[in-house]
Amino acid sequence: MNYKIIATTPRIFITELAPCLADEVYRAALDASNREFLPDEVFETPAAARKAIEFLISRYSGEDGPFVYAVLLRPGEYVGHVEAVQIDHGWEVGYQVAEAYTGRGLATEALTAFIPYIMRRLGTDKLWGICRADNNASLRVLEKCGFELESEGEAVYHGKIHMIRRYVYRSPEASSASCGDVLPPER
Repeated sequence: MNYKIIATTPRIFITELAPCLADEVYRAALDASNREFLPDEVFETPAAARKAIEFLISRYSGEDGPFVYAVLLRPGEYVGHVEAVQIDHGWEVGYQVAEAYTGRGLATEALTAFIPYIMRRLGTDKLWGICRADNNASLRVLEKCGFELESEGEAVYHGKIHMIRRYVYRSPEASSASCGDVLPPER
């Protein structure tokens, strides 16, 4: 399979999704942590994962997203994804690594590689990272990647009230935030 690679590191490469990844995406979506923290990314069948992938592939040519990319270990083993989703006041990044691959720094490595690409692609100098305050692994990834805590509080997140943390990443070239900056709405 020839992949359209958008970013690389010595251990991984990030590529556009392909229908042939449906079985791996389906299996990763069934992980307990995925069901807990990303219930909107759970697929009950490989066919459902394939349908979602086909939709996401159709989004690459547009400007509105979502923009979801596969994270593959070299030479091509699927481990998860990174994404950028449009929110009211900008773009939120997300990431998921299958449980079999957690604890190896792959989410941090993937997000670090993804940030420059997606900021250029979107023409933005700011990205948001929003997650539940009890998702310690995700909080560590955001902090290791240079996101700064903007706020914490109760909010609706995937249909339920949770304690949420909102982080922001500003491009090193961007000027400091102005007083007019607005936090994205609850998810």
